[in-house]
Formats: sequence, structure tokens, C-alpha cells
Amino acid sequence: MFTRTESFKEFIRYYPVVSAIICIHIIIYLLTVIPIFPNTLIFENLAGVNLYIVQGEYWRLLSPIILHSGFPHVLFNSFSLVLFGPVLERLLGKIRFILLYITAGAAANIATLLLEPLTYIHVGASGAIFGLFGYFAAIIVFRKELLSRENSQIILTITIIGVIMTFLQPNINVTAHLFGLLAGFLIGAASLAKGRTTSSSGIIRPGGLSGIRPSLKGAPPSRLIFWGIIIILAVLGLLYR
Repeated sequence: MFTRTESFKEFIRYYPVVSAIICIHIIIYLLTVIPIFPNTLIFENLAGVNLYIVQGEYWRLLSPIILHSGFPHVLFNSFSLVLFGPVLERLLGKIRFILLYITAGAAANIATLLLEPLTYIHVGASGAIFGLFGYFAAIIVFRKELLSRENSQIILTITIIGVIMTFLQPNINVTAHLFGLLAGFLIGAASLAKGRTTSSSGIIRPGGLSGIRPSLKGAPPSRLIFWGIIIILAVLGLLYR
């Protein structure tokens, strides 16, 4: 389920939303590091600054989702999205996946506004990504037949590790992580509790998620190594960012 065997072109074709978000991450990051661009102005106008939000700059409730504080930050968040986003994009369809991602990210930033000091400054897509974990958790709670036991164990283990490391690592927006996770879970609960979730191909049937798994048979070793590295980096990102 979380093993990617597609080529680069196939990945873009199969998961255009995830690909577009990662592309935005990279473009914005380059704009903040290449000297010919007004790097400081980008952070000044897009970073989540609670004081500016309460003064009316409400776009800062969304703009931090696409802004990162350095190469490791954007790298790990993007790899996490590559690892966990495709399944939900296929499950929910493009529009619902976008709504889940943006809503979880916005909820994380709103909670940061309400619970952190006015001087608090934050950037990053972590709240939105934790929203994906929350949605997976809702699947496990309300529609566990949609996930195999192995996949349930994988996502629960990674989610628990991510939450634990949220409290242990410095310079982490704990509020965003927790409320992004909660928002994703509540969105999932609302759509899954009564079996109403639809995908681009219709109503989800038992075993539907278990079947979303590209076959490893015939995949070139270089491709398996490439995606293996991505999985390792994504997990390391959850541990150390």
C-alpha cells in the first residue's frame, strides 16, 4: 500500500495533486534560497505570524503550508507526502484530497493562532501531513475492513512515533501536529462512520484500500531502490524534523 513502484512519469500521471503540491514546495523553497529573488520578503509575507493574522492578514492561515524553513524541512515533508498521499488521493479523488489536505493544514494553523503567543512564527506542511495520518486513523477505527492488518500496523506505528517525536524534538509546532492529526481524524470520522466515502471510481468496498498496491513483480531493481530511499527518508523525517 505504501510501496511505490511507479516511474517518475507514472507517479505524476497517477497522482497529479500530490505531484503538484510537491512541485509547489520545491518552487517556493527555491524562491527563498536563490539570491536573485526577494527571499526575505517571501518569509515576511507568507510565514504564519500570529500577530499579523489577528491584524487581518488571514492568508497566513494557509500560506505557511507551502513554506519551509530549510532544505531538510522541505525534503522530509515532501517525502512524507510522496509516501502517504497517493493512497488517499486515489481513495478520495482529487477534490476531496485537496480539501482534506488544506482543511487539516488550516485547522492546525488556526489552533496555533488560538493557543500560541501572538509572537509565535511558524512554517511548514506538517499539520496538513499529520491530517493525512488522522484520516488513516479514522479508517482504522471506523472502516478497519478497508485496511489489511499489516497496513494498519504500519500507519499506527508511524503515527505514534510521529506524535512522540513531536514532543521530543526542538523547534516543532506541537500544536499544529496535534490539531492537524485531530482534524484529519474528524474529517475521516464524518465521511467514514456511515460508509459514505467515495473515490473517483465510486463507493469504497471492503478490501478496497488493501487492493491499492502496485505489484512489485517485474519492477526494475533501480526503481525499488529509489522508492526504498524515499520511504527511509520519509520515516527519518518523522523522527527527526
